[in-house]
Amino acid sequence: MVDKHEVTQILQHFNGKQDQERLYPLVYDNLHDIAEKLFSRERSNHTLQPTILVNEAYMNLVDIDSIDWQGRTHFFAVGAKAIRRILVHHARSRDAQKRGGALAKVELEEGLAKAEVKDEMVLGLDEALGLLAEQHERQAQVVEMKFFGGMKMQEIADELGVSIKTVEVDWKIAKSWLKDVMESEI
Repeated sequence: MVDKHEVTQILQHFNGKQDQERLYPLVYDNLHDIAEKLFSRERSNHTLQPTILVNEAYMNLVDIDSIDWQGRTHFFAVGAKAIRRILVHHARSRDAQKRGGALAKVELEEGLAKAEVKDEMVLGLDEALGLLAEQHERQAQVVEMKFFGGMKMQEIADELGVSIKTVEVDWKIAKSWLKDVMESEI
């Protein structure tokens, strides 16, 4: 069992290669679980694999000198952004064509998210999240942390410094807004 406090302690005093090596085994399983959940919704012939996604996301995270890590939850929140960027970059490089009528509906609920996620869907969700962030940044952050980061509501609330009720309301409103935007583009 991973000691959450140990992860926080390493992050708060993060300093170079030795800490990278100590941190990796402590966060790998959690990052890999997130990647596996995301890939369970991906097309079966996806060229990016969960292990590669985890490794790339981890290297991006520990290579950022300018972040003052606040702890484990902050690490996974920033990790959600890294995972999102990697998936979007991969989708864009695989599918350079403009978005169009081939978009598919995306279900954001974990239990309902069994539909295959296509590159166009990742790009559509990324674009929709960008639009949402312009209007309601916190709601976009909630979706990003939950969908791309696999974070629990309480972890999101802790990271954003708001109540769990606020996160639940943001999640509900953002899901509805994203559904409307994504469906209007199909």
